[in-house]
Amino acid sequence: MLGGLLALLASATFALSNVTTRRGVLTGSVLQALVVSIWLGIPVFLVATLVAGQIGAIAKFPLLSIVYLVLAGIVHFVLGRYCNYRAISAIGVNLAGPVQEIGLLVSLALAVWLLGEVLTALKILGIVLVLLGPAIILRVLRAERRAVDARNTTATPSEDAAATGFRPRFAEGYAFAALSALAYGASPILVRAGLRGTDPGTGIAGGLISYVVASLFVAPVLIRAATRRDILALRFPAAKWFTVAGILLCLSQMVRYMALSIAPVTIVAPIQRLSIIFRVLFGWLINRDHEVFGFGVLGGMLVSLTGALTLTLDTEFLLSLVPLPEFVIQAAGWSWPGASFSVP
Repeated sequence: MLGGLLALLASATFALSNVTTRRGVLTGSVLQALVVSIWLGIPVFLVATLVAGQIGAIAKFPLLSIVYLVLAGIVHFVLGRYCNYRAISAIGVNLAGPVQEIGLLVSLALAVWLLGEVLTALKILGIVLVLLGPAIILRVLRAERRAVDARNTTATPSEDAAATGFRPRFAEGYAFAALSALAYGASPILVRAGLRGTDPGTGIAGGLISYVVASLFVAPVLIRAATRRDILALRFPAAKWFTVAGILLCLSQMVRYMALSIAPVTIVAPIQRLSIIFRVLFGWLINRDHEVFGFGVLGGMLVSLTGALTLTLDTEFLLSLVPLPEFVIQAAGWSWPGASFSVP
């Protein structure tokens, strides 16, 4: 129960951080967002580790656990976050989110393969719905793109841009959204492998290890003079949003590490996919003029959300609510890998 609640909190704070990042990249660069968000992680996690009295836990981690946490920091905080910010900059949070739901499939597949976790028939249904959501959105967007092209035959580019307010760069956005999905899908496996058998307090210490490594990993980018100029050119409007986004990301990762220390990936990862609904809510409040809010997009999000919720349900509990034919019970009781169960 605690692991699920922590995962839900991580989902909400992650969604809000993406929305505030979207506002920041309207006037700032992706590299600025990456550096600010990663380097903020060290002081935030250090303070949290000290307050929790877990600073000594760092020295008690086995070497293999440290390796997993180091890899998690590079894969998630550097590679995944950079690709996520590029996607947000190009197509916005609402359009990038459904594509990033594919990361859930990566997490579940690796959890079964590497961690010995189990998929049930109900979870398979959830996976199908998670995949169907992005497919619906892509179909709607192709129709909208054709409509935009038709309008462009009678309106100048400047007039069309003024009318829509936001012109997504689809190829760039979806490519980086897919890459971020792979990174975000793999990182829970690494975190869970490094923290399995510990407690939430130790999870905070594990997050500090990952953030320190990520900060060291991005430090060499400052060697290039052009990169330094880009970072130093950060202005207050973007800096404000990037700082808020960085703090929210730290909080999100903190509770995510805590959740993965006590709950399996097949529970934490699906619950975190609920961030898609928080993205829409926060995006409508903060970035109404810089996102796409069509019925098709919202419908695809609802399908993906339904799939994520399905993945969190317990099969035996669900079957106990209503009487069902025996063949439905048998089908629902299928699991992989492993034998099926029976519901009394």
